[in-house]
Amino acid sequence: RKRNPGVSITIAAQGIMSGTKRDHSPSKNISNGEDSSEKKASPPTKKMSSNGETIGGASANNDTTSSLPKEQQPKPSTEASTKTNNDDRTSKDYYFDSYSHHGIHEEMLKDEVRTKTYQMAILNNKHLFEGKIVLDVGCGTGILSMFAVQAGAAHVYAVDCSSIIEKAKQIVQDNGMADKITLIQGKMEEIELPVPKVDIIISEWMGYFLLYESMLNTVLYARDRWLTKEDGIIFPDKAVMYLCAVEDERMKYERIDFWENVYGFDMSALKEAALKEPVVDIVDPKSVVTNSVPILNIDLQKCTEADLSFTSPFRLRAQRRDYAHSFVAYFECAFTRVHKPMGFSTSPFSKYTHWKQTIFYLNEPISICEGEEITGTISCVPNKGNERDLDIALDINFDGTHSKVIDKHVEYRLR
Repeated sequence: RKRNPGVSITIAAQGIMSGTKRDHSPSKNISNGEDSSEKKASPPTKKMSSNGETIGGASANNDTTSSLPKEQQPKPSTEASTKTNNDDRTSKDYYFDSYSHHGIHEEMLKDEVRTKTYQMAILNNKHLFEGKIVLDVGCGTGILSMFAVQAGAAHVYAVDCSSIIEKAKQIVQDNGMADKITLIQGKMEEIELPVPKVDIIISEWMGYFLLYESMLNTVLYARDRWLTKEDGIIFPDKAVMYLCAVEDERMKYERIDFWENVYGFDMSALKEAALKEPVVDIVDPKSVVTNSVPILNIDLQKCTEADLSFTSPFRLRAQRRDYAHSFVAYFECAFTRVHKPMGFSTSPFSKYTHWKQTIFYLNEPISICEGEEITGTISCVPNKGNERDLDIALDINFDGTHSKVIDKHVEYRLR
């Protein structure tokens, strides 16, 4: 199916900086500015091993002496793994196990919108990285750490709790950067760095619905513990989440109403469970029936963990006569502390990313006419039983020509 062109990097970054609602009129895609009318990308298959990844143009450096002053040189002990005692593990700890398999890293690395935007933000701003100490939070395969070395970083401390870090060590060695990158296995909240402060924090922390998996909490901890107060920088430093309404009758039938008649049997007992769990999938831009409004603005240089639990009002205006079967959330991230602000979007109108969009289905559709408004609030808090899951609630009001919704409360759990 033909995709509408997405927003440009500059527009995405400017929209975040201004904090205003974005115009989703056709523009250029954020990856390289070309028309993105190609067919939607499919999720990649898991065939390539993670150590097949190479860095284009990376110069081998066989000098084993760090360019840091002696007192800042990494201690050999930091290379040793700081592992979690298996006897102390809870179900939440198995979150890290999912990142041990190469397949999940393959999917992220093949997400060109994600990876190329980070690459450009780092390599196009070498003046910020030259001679600086960098902390990579949740380093995975080490791709961002290697970009930082290419940009001239004096040393990078790359931290990850999953066992993928063993492969990352080999990747760093194979690319001649072992003297520039120290890899540390452990939870950010539990490890120690051999330096008192870092100049830059780089991290790809975003989850589905922006906040899923609560990795941003770890980045904020690292910021408060390690980042220099005066001129420290976080890459990226801004994020905005948006909400819109969507006509999605066919997919709602396949995912939700399907349970009412399964080979002639009534399995509607499962329908309620299906409704309560948001769906992460690609949304056809043609199915968006309202404008999009921001529901969360994050400044990573200043925000606190408390800001990540939020309640936000919304007012969505219908753009045509249609039905609203679901609400859809997506986000944008921006690098605004650089020479030329840039960023990326996960909007239905933009090029495919592995984050896709997050869909919240309604039990009954809302009949809308052009100009009518759906109002309400959306709230989000970490689940009490597992803080990496999210409890999300919608309170909806609508007074239209053909539909009326009064104080409808719907709860979801993203897990």
